[in-house]
Amino acid sequence: MTTLGERFADAIATHDRDALSALIADEVDFRGLTPRKVWDATDPAGVIDAVLGHWFEDTDRISSADRAESDPVSDTRHVSYRFQIDNEDGPQVAEQQAYYREEDGRIVWMRVLCSGFRPRD
Repeated sequence: MTTLGERFADAIATHDRDALSALIADEVDFRGLTPRKVWDATDPAGVIDAVLGHWFEDTDRISSADRAESDPVSDTRHVSYRFQIDNEDGPQVAEQQAYYREEDGRIVWMRVLCSGFRPRD
């Protein structure tokens, strides 16, 4: 069985806005850090706009997603995922580390750190 964090990574990889929305609580405390910007959101639409509207656009074809969930730290879970991406800039790789808390099967708090897109060897 996949965890909520793994399903979050899978929804990003498939650019599935509906699946992503279903994973996020109506009121969420979300913050993401990319190489150039801090992103904040308080609802599913804001998270989806950041993640699929800016971080991973429709032209970013994710060919594979490696993901791993670690043991929880008290009430906080951790998931890491690495995407192999092809886009107009060529082959890329991006990795994210996410910490999250859940209630009633949805993410209510999340912090994401992103490596940014890096050229793939």
